[in-house]
Amino acid sequence: MSKSGNGGKNGSRNPSTNNTSNPSSLDDSYELTPTDVAYVDKTSRSKYDPLYPEVEEFLGSAPAPRPCTLVWRDLSVHIKLKGGKLKRLVNNVSGIAKPGTLVALMGPSGAGKTTLMSALAHRSPVGTVVDGEIAMNGMPISDFMHRQSGYMHQDDIFVDNLTVMEHLSIMARLRMDRRTSSLARKRRVNQLLRQLALYGARYTRIGGLDGRKTLSGGERKRLAFATELLTDPGLLFCDEPTTGLDSSSAQKLMMLLRASAAQGKTVICTIHQPSSELVALFDRLVFLAEGRVAFAGNANGALNFFESLGYQCPLTYNPTDYFIKLLALTPGSESASRQAIKRVCDCFAVSDAAKELDMEIHLEFHLMDHDSKESKECSDDLKMPFFFTKIMWLVYRHFLVIVRDPRVQLLRIIQKLAIAFTAGLCFLGTARLTQAGIQDVQGALFIIIAENTFSPMYSVLHMFPEEFPLFHRELKAGLYSTPIYYIARMIALFPGLIVEPTLFTLVVYWIAGLRSTLYAFSFTVFIAIMVLNVAIACGCFFSCAFGSMPIAIAYLVPFDYSLMMTSGLFVKLSSIPKYVSWIRHLSWLMYSNEAMSIIQWDGVQNITCATEQIPCISTGDEVLNQYDFQISHLWTDVIALVVLYLAFHLLALIALQYRTRRK
Repeated sequence: MSKSGNGGKNGSRNPSTNNTSNPSSLDDSYELTPTDVAYVDKTSRSKYDPLYPEVEEFLGSAPAPRPCTLVWRDLSVHIKLKGGKLKRLVNNVSGIAKPGTLVALMGPSGAGKTTLMSALAHRSPVGTVVDGEIAMNGMPISDFMHRQSGYMHQDDIFVDNLTVMEHLSIMARLRMDRRTSSLARKRRVNQLLRQLALYGARYTRIGGLDGRKTLSGGERKRLAFATELLTDPGLLFCDEPTTGLDSSSAQKLMMLLRASAAQGKTVICTIHQPSSELVALFDRLVFLAEGRVAFAGNANGALNFFESLGYQCPLTYNPTDYFIKLLALTPGSESASRQAIKRVCDCFAVSDAAKELDMEIHLEFHLMDHDSKESKECSDDLKMPFFFTKIMWLVYRHFLVIVRDPRVQLLRIIQKLAIAFTAGLCFLGTARLTQAGIQDVQGALFIIIAENTFSPMYSVLHMFPEEFPLFHRELKAGLYSTPIYYIARMIALFPGLIVEPTLFTLVVYWIAGLRSTLYAFSFTVFIAIMVLNVAIACGCFFSCAFGSMPIAIAYLVPFDYSLMMTSGLFVKLSSIPKYVSWIRHLSWLMYSNEAMSIIQWDGVQNITCATEQIPCISTGDEVLNQYDFQISHLWTDVIALVVLYLAFHLLALIALQYRTRRK
């Protein structure tokens, strides 16, 4: 194979590899470029061809997924209720799923399908008690299941402002082994885009409200499927994958699952009332009712079993619909329904199919007991990306959202400028070195402090509650830790937290005519930046601590009032009663007000006095004394702002960590 020296010429022959302007990567394109592969065949190809033989020859074929056998025995799942009581959702269930098989967990609502699958995938919520044995390839399941299996959720949650290519590119960086080369990641992303018929929509936004074309429901499902296939797991869980899809889209998605099983994967999915065509794709059906197994086997075995119990499926009925109806509780006849369900489950428990299943399960656990220790230890060799790699790609994702959603940053900056001009015009020509000018200067300073406190602090209260579903899902999948997510989120906000207060202070400062020295202006801007960042940190803490914007506001409003009243502008600090004076030590409004006042009045000796004004304040020191401010506290105030900034962020991180553990 020889490499061509004319990359542009080769690129023009292959439409899928000549696009190097893809914005979805920080350091490289996720399109395969002419420099990545060498071509022998000069004929043009359609960009929708599933795979390119030249690429396969150069990179090598994708390794086959590691076969995964999942087996569970005497599995029961309970949830904790208030008062410490336990409620059983899954009752003494056993089963097995082998490589190359597509297994369906079926049953009426509340039968325990999703609960069982969550337990098998080691993704049960906190507070769930799982009893019994679950093993994959001879190893009792643990956190390695998050890395060695894929889990496709019923509801699709994405960052809507990303394109398909950007989403998969970022997920490839967060999910795939850090030893994977950039070229191999490109190959995997492009391969999945073509195989799942998403290549034509690779630059389409996943969602959004800006009028742009977005993905359809079927495309979103396929994108969720592609996300789980990035690491090519041998075991795949799918929770109601056909929910919300029309019959054609559901058929296409199930054919993809069938093809994955044919490649050697073990696929387990819950499904609600599938059509006869979809049922024919499954190798094994597991019917659940009231947390027990009502039947496990193939479709023909299900027909024979229920017929042996006297339940003949009418010719006009879909068999699975009929069986699920039999296993559902009938409103008004719950007691009789439970008796009928118990009879079906008891009959299956003593059937020949159940005995064969038990023998198969016992054999698997017997082999597991005799496996060598070395063979078990080497099963989890995935090396996750480094700490800073995860932070970098999460920051990149948040930056894309900020850039593409004008509500996040652009409108806030425009709003800031509008308020700054309005406030500045109110103080135009008033901030003079006169007795009346003292109040004007202090008022202008407080406008700078207040506008960089209250509006930003309340604007972030919705941030974590809105992002929590996606964050919690990716956290459970092992993509990153809570500190990584929080640090990346704050880094992405940081540029705006510098630009906003700088622009606002610049406008108000010069229109109001405050002290016209570079030192005074630059220090005031610095304090304004610190004020906004402390306010954002405080807002993040309340957002993480309460997890609901209305509740957070209910607690934040009285806290804000207490900080404002102890800021030194409304009440003299020495006059505040001792039982509430301690609040001022938490008030960044007081620290910033004192620091800005010191900057404006330190060294001023020429405040004019009218003849009739008694007493008369003639120096800056007298102004500071009037508010109980001391010049020696300037750097103490700056340090206090830094401490509050770090303390609020630390409290926010602890609160977020607590919420994720409790969830």
